[in-house]
Amino acid sequence: MSVADFDQVLINNTEFLRPFAFTLTRDQEEAKDLVQETLFRALANKEKYNIGTNIKAWMYTIMRNIFINNYRRKSKQNTIFDHTANDFLIDTNQGAVANEAIAKLNMKEVMEAVQKLPEIFRNPFLLYFDGFKYHEIADMLHEPLGTIKSRIHFARKLLKAQIERH
Repeated sequence: MSVADFDQVLINNTEFLRPFAFTLTRDQEEAKDLVQETLFRALANKEKYNIGTNIKAWMYTIMRNIFINNYRRKSKQNTIFDHTANDFLIDTNQGAVANEAIAKLNMKEVMEAVQKLPEIFRNPFLLYFDGFKYHEIADMLHEPLGTIKSRIHFARKLLKAQIERH
């Protein structure tokens, strides 16, 4: 396909991009910018277009990727970091443990509660507690993924109930 033919195919398919761009952006001006950026990228990457493939789908994919990348970029720019002092948290009893001995006692209590769990729940929970992912635990224990997730969930519920009783 010659350069002139490719350019003509792009021009012929430009009108199909506008409604899709508006659907993504919900703003007329941003939609125009998105269409323009899509055409620019399509022209810049014409060597990547395989002749005979659906050019509309190719251009829609380019547009969707541009939109997603722009959205991610904007969401990162809108992240607000709070660098204020957190002195107000001092008296809120957030569960921070000031004494290492108390923390060790709490951990000892938790580990005793874990050891009291039925083995069917204890083994997956301990593997998860050690940092393994659900799918890794499922492979190790030769159990379905959903079974592992539910056993870990029930182990947490049982632990919470046991610790709250004390």
